[in-house]
Amino acid sequence: MKPVCLVMGAGAGIGGTVGVRFAAEGYHTVLCRRSDEGGLKQMVENIAAKGGSASGFLLNAIEPDVIEEHVTAVEEEIGPIEVVIFNLGAQIGDRALQDTSYKAFEMGWRLATFGLFRLASAVCPYMEERGNGTILVTSATAAVRGNAGQHSHAAAMAGRRMLCQTLNAEFAGKGIHIAHILIDGAVDAPDTLGKMLGPEGFQQLREARGMEHDGLMLPARIADTYFHLAQQHRSTWTHELDMRSFTDLPWWNN
Repeated sequence: MKPVCLVMGAGAGIGGTVGVRFAAEGYHTVLCRRSDEGGLKQMVENIAAKGGSASGFLLNAIEPDVIEEHVTAVEEEIGPIEVVIFNLGAQIGDRALQDTSYKAFEMGWRLATFGLFRLASAVCPYMEERGNGTILVTSATAAVRGNAGQHSHAAAMAGRRMLCQTLNAEFAGKGIHIAHILIDGAVDAPDTLGKMLGPEGFQQLREARGMEHDGLMLPARIADTYFHLAQQHRSTWTHELDMRSFTDLPWWNN
């Protein structure tokens, strides 16, 4: 039986690309996303065409019990979850305080913080019983720096970061590796940055900063780091890491 890598938030950017990398390394990858059934099916078929194995599921992580029931189903029907990639985003865009409704603010928390709490509550008992497991959590610059218009996102991501620390405090000694990965820069991803900028604006940015310039973070290279983290020896686990292009100033100097 192949080890299972469960990807929550398997879009065409970081999540899906990391899932593809783990599948190439012998994992059965369970890809979960909220929408775009066609894109999800294509991703699964591409993995199979290259000799890997994967399953795809559409699910809305905000709905009650969906995360918990899915973890149980994967454990019982597919195999033991060895690695989790928690890649659910919570960016609602720049909004002034008066333009941020209670519902919008809470949505960020439900996705970024409560979603991770629910996932950990569901999967950690399985991992603890086996004495091993890895949870890799995608985060953002907002986790360590609050900018104007980012009330919901910054609060949610900062909560995500602290939740990772408390999970480590409880479970690292039980063999479960939790890593908080701060993405400090623009990612060359059509379904995140591409949607925010629109096709024309995204292409202009790629031509100016990306492609041969390496000024946009490449999902395939991000996936290299995620896989490395999942293979680390426990004597040298990384618990927090920040990544950015070589041309960008780090968050603490910008």
